[in-house]
Amino acid sequence: MLNLSDDYLIGFVEGEGCFYVGIVPIKNHPNRWQIIHFFKVSQNPKGKVVLDYLKKRLGCGYIKVNSSKNNDKNLAFVVRNINDLYNKIVPFFKDKLVVKRKEFKVFSKVVKSLIAKKHLTKQGFKELVDLIYALNPNRKYPKETVLQSYNKRKSSQTIRQSLSTKMKDKI
Repeated sequence: MLNLSDDYLIGFVEGEGCFYVGIVPIKNHPNRWQIIHFFKVSQNPKGKVVLDYLKKRLGCGYIKVNSSKNNDKNLAFVVRNINDLYNKIVPFFKDKLVVKRKEFKVFSKVVKSLIAKKHLTKQGFKELVDLIYALNPNRKYPKETVLQSYNKRKSSQTIRQSLSTKMKDKI
């Protein structure tokens, strides 16, 4: 049985890992945007044993082929579940990273804010967008576009009232 130290796993993640947070548009959704988050470690197929060990050590996630593009045969260990990110990934790596310290710090703040449901308020959403764009301002959708579109959305209260009115009109 393979036995790797936590220090080895942390070093492995420093070189091959990614703590990702981003934002994507969602049609037919009141907020118009979704904050996405995941932890990923990629490795060639020979290193699958390390990915398996990492998955077992962290007690969450799954292993998949990294990409279907360009005949990429590399594998990836991925954790997307917000509760696993909050309860397992963040505590495991807290105060242990050097190379990915800034990336992890933003990732950790975003995960904690999502758990606290701060993204559901206008101010909380703006703070998360600010964090995400501070880490990487060169994204597919400019920050101003995201915030302007979000500000034009209908509130959930407005949507409920509109649905309620439509239902009353049918009665």
